[in-house]
Amino acid sequence: MIMVKIKVILLTGRTIDQGTSKEHGKLSKEHEEKVAICEVDSSDLKKLAAKKDSNVKVSSRYGSVVVKAVESKRGPHPGIIYMPYGLWANMIVDPHTHGTGMPSFKGIPAELEAAPEECVMSIPLLLERTFGKKPK
Repeated sequence: MIMVKIKVILLTGRTIDQGTSKEHGKLSKEHEEKVAICEVDSSDLKKLAAKKDSNVKVSSRYGSVVVKAVESKRGPHPGIIYMPYGLWANMIVDPHTHGTGMPSFKGIPAELEAAPEECVMSIPLLLERTFGKKPK
């Protein structure tokens, strides 16, 4: 099977679901389900031969992460993906703040591909694999 990668622009930001899911705790399954996602235009899902709610890999020059693809309710906006703020988005945004104290969370060039054989990692596993530490 040939895996297709498409070039996209990544936007990240706050969502109501992202904010309210923190009430359950950032290590909760509820938070993961609302934040470890990527909103994708339906036409881009078709290009990838990916189904909604399947896993996709988002890669930028700063890293890559597997998240669940959610068909965007907004649009059409082919070539633009959206991820809520959280550890999964933080894995692929520019960590440098360029003197502002805040990394850039918008307009990040990235690639998107279907990742049906890969799983979405939990926060403890992401932290352990990235920093060699488990959260306390």
